[in-house]
Amino acid sequence: MKKILFLLFIFVIFSCREEKKANTQKLTEGSQVRIEHAKGFSITNFNGYSIIKVNSAWPDAKDHFTYLLKKQGSEIPPDLSYDQLVEVPVEKIVVTSTTHIPALEALEVENSLKGFPGLNYISSEKTRKLINSGRISELGQNENINTEVLIDLSPDVVIGFAINSSNKSFETIQKTGIPVIYNGDWTERTPLGKAEWIKFFGALYGKEKKAEAIFNEIQEEYLAAKKLAKTAANAPEVISGSMYNDNWYMPYGNSWQAQFIEDANANYLYSDTSGDGSLSLAFESVLEKAEEADYWVSSGQFTSYEQLFNESEHYKRFKAVQENNVYSVSLTQGETGGILFYELGPQRPDLILKDLISIFHPELLKDYEPVFYKPLD
Repeated sequence: MKKILFLLFIFVIFSCREEKKANTQKLTEGSQVRIEHAKGFSITNFNGYSIIKVNSAWPDAKDHFTYLLKKQGSEIPPDLSYDQLVEVPVEKIVVTSTTHIPALEALEVENSLKGFPGLNYISSEKTRKLINSGRISELGQNENINTEVLIDLSPDVVIGFAINSSNKSFETIQKTGIPVIYNGDWTERTPLGKAEWIKFFGALYGKEKKAEAIFNEIQEEYLAAKKLAKTAANAPEVISGSMYNDNWYMPYGNSWQAQFIEDANANYLYSDTSGDGSLSLAFESVLEKAEEADYWVSSGQFTSYEQLFNESEHYKRFKAVQENNVYSVSLTQGETGGILFYELGPQRPDLILKDLISIFHPELLKDYEPVFYKPLD
């Protein structure tokens, strides 16, 4: 009987240890947030904290970043390594790209925005009201942020926008103890990939479910519009971009802009190209290939045919110009001249796609009022 009791005692102790080990392992594994389209970040939730990993803060980034989002009052493992720590939910924030503004507004946390470099670039009427009331401070230029003003604002976090690893302003800010974390939404190659970065902001504000619901609705609208476009009887030929310093710059065929044209069931004449940045071609080369294109979209800074012809009379040789089928995003501006497309467009690809479908296939979206793309005056 003593041997039996001893064996039972050993079994109970071993079972408890195994259960404790299993529970510890379960806690350290975390729960991965579903990211369907974005390639540049991941979010993993743990008990009392989350980990955001950003691997594409800028094009061809070799630096990968790990950000710890710690809930107030929670404990974190002592051996956890990370680049920056942010206490969440965030109450005061500084962002550095207009593409960050729509996410804050969609999550209804725009009142937490305390500073921005280049306030005139912001188009949103809602955020402009905050600017006009003096609740958001001007921070100069993104390449040379006024760090003194920013430090006085004492934000919980600064969301960085950078084209490379060299940013002395961010380094100075971090030395004061204010965390800077990079957002690489602009490096994504697909429309839905850019939009999914709203989950990045959702994690900062403890609004993960709201962010997921917003993205799911955008995705549903986008896919429905794409499906509708496929029912069109024809696929018109399209060109994009414009001339600058004797070269025509246009999106590569693997860019997010080209993806919109394809999903709108149109034939982008340079869809077979690939690369980063913009494709640069001589005017004669574009004229030879695209003179008979049905539509010309994203025509640079031009807002009227008069501006177009003042730049070059040669534009008159294009069929799209002759038939008044030139569309620009530069006609939709905020009160201080910011272009809405560059601010809201990445967050609302469904609206961009519907704009293009209404242009290429007007019979599919009757009475639709475009948000971004408008015909030249």
